[in-house]
Amino acid sequence: MMNKVNDFGPVAARLLMAALFLLAGLGKLADVQGFAGYLTSGGLPAFLAWPSILFEIAVGVLLVIGYQTRIVGLAGAAFCVVAAALYHNNFADQTQMVMFLKNLAIAGGFLLLSANGAGKFALDK
Repeated sequence: MMNKVNDFGPVAARLLMAALFLLAGLGKLADVQGFAGYLTSGGLPAFLAWPSILFEIAVGVLLVIGYQTRIVGLAGAAFCVVAAALYHNNFADQTQMVMFLKNLAIAGGFLLLSANGAGKFALDK
């Protein structure tokens, strides 16, 4: 049983995390200007909208194929922690606190991928 978990657990983790990042990145393409406005509300310049969108899509694709997973894990973890700190820091609002904690949990998943690698079914070897 543990062999199956060891074989399929990492690919399942990668695909679940990839779905989140692909949907988030592709969804932002529908309203890049709106996303740019959201970025400025957290103190970042609007010109970072396109790099952020491309980062999310690239992370999603790289996770699906399991390429450079350890590096993607570190970058994804950093992205999630920064997003949590800048955009979900109103702890008086329970929804924002939950979003903050979710971002940290996702960062934890990225760190596990970084530490353990892509697993058996990946381009990484």
